[in-house]
Amino acid sequence: MMRDGTLPAGGLGRVSAMKNWRYIGMHAVVAATFIFLLQRYGLNATLESSLLWALTFGGCAAGLAYAQSNR
Repeated sequence: MMRDGTLPAGGLGRVSAMKNWRYIGMHAVVAATFIFLLQRYGLNATLESSLLWALTFGGCAAGLAYAQSNR
């Protein structure tokens, strides 16, 4: 496990970086979908409100996943 946040030079570093971006994107999409469905159908919020919360939570989830992947 690398603690300094650097990736090794060569082909393996590119694959590792791609997996990190894929993980970040997946984390954001899943969080946004979850909060959208919760707001829209669980709490009966309006479409605009649900989309705004989904965008906010998706952005926060992406930021959190990015911070965790660079630890």
